[in-house]
Amino acid sequence: MKNHWIQFIQLPILSPLIAIASALLVGAILILIAGANPITAYTALFQESLTTYFGFGNTLTKMTPLLFTSLGVLVALRAGQFNIGGEGQIYLGALGSTLIGLYVQGIPAVIHIPLALLAGFLFGAVWGWIPGYLKAVRGINEVITTLLLNYIAVNLVSYLVQNPLKAPGAPSPYSPLIAKEAHLPIILPQSLAHAGIILALIAAGVLWMLLVRSPLGYQIAAVGFNPTAAHYARISVKNTIMLVMGLAGGLAGLAGASEVMGLKYRLFEQVSSGYGFDAVAIAFLSRGSIGSVVLTSLFFAALRSGANVMQRSAGVPVTIINAIQGLTVLFIAISLAVERRIKTQSNAEV
Repeated sequence: MKNHWIQFIQLPILSPLIAIASALLVGAILILIAGANPITAYTALFQESLTTYFGFGNTLTKMTPLLFTSLGVLVALRAGQFNIGGEGQIYLGALGSTLIGLYVQGIPAVIHIPLALLAGFLFGAVWGWIPGYLKAVRGINEVITTLLLNYIAVNLVSYLVQNPLKAPGAPSPYSPLIAKEAHLPIILPQSLAHAGIILALIAAGVLWMLLVRSPLGYQIAAVGFNPTAAHYARISVKNTIMLVMGLAGGLAGLAGASEVMGLKYRLFEQVSSGYGFDAVAIAFLSRGSIGSVVLTSLFFAALRSGANVMQRSAGVPVTIINAIQGLTVLFIAISLAVERRIKTQSNAEV
């Protein structure tokens, strides 16, 4: 009975916390090796990113694409699908919103903003639906297709901003500015924080209602738990896979749209700085909980936001932050393996 109590109550809560704490501890050792004080470094990191006005605004800005994309990874995981294509879906979403921002003119912001967001969602959804279709109909592994589609999306956007979408006289590849009516409003004056974070939090709430409180959520969970049983229960496994992959892509597409509409106001060759890959780590670290996805996205965003300040204040290379993020993924993978072993032993004892 004790093993069951640990299995169902303690481990899902403690495992992510232990993984983060272990990553920070190893990170502290790396900081010491670099010749800096870990306490000074971490203090500068989290004070800047969470307690200062401009730092927290920057954290919210970086949290927005992380939250959108990790929600997309999570919804796919609920159906047993591994969406590694968030990065490419971000690029396509950014492209969709840019096209609306550039070529749709003369309409008020109350129409322009939703239209550009919808375009970003649809472009990302199509990019997510493609591997969903290939998996459901052709049986092609979605990990391979989503990963390969990342490269296609990145190179597609690169070609467009270097050629047909390049701003006249631009010194580097980027598009003209989108219409002001397509800009997301700033929520913290004189900071970078924009309304995208509010939209991301709303998306998290809607997704929670969808997955936990609706028949569709039960259908998605059934397909993820046992596709064969779901099929015998007259649930369309193929349609469900295509649906969740399209939804996952659409959420990541909103991440790209928010980057263009709320932060950069134009399409750059490098739209995303690896948000799609961080989102995979966030989704796994969050153990399928939407509330945990929100908190973990905040943690990863704080690491990104305070990295440069940590470097200036404590002389710690920014690459330490990348190491901490990687170590977090490593430790959560270890914790999942340990938890699986404990569950197996517990079931054997019963």
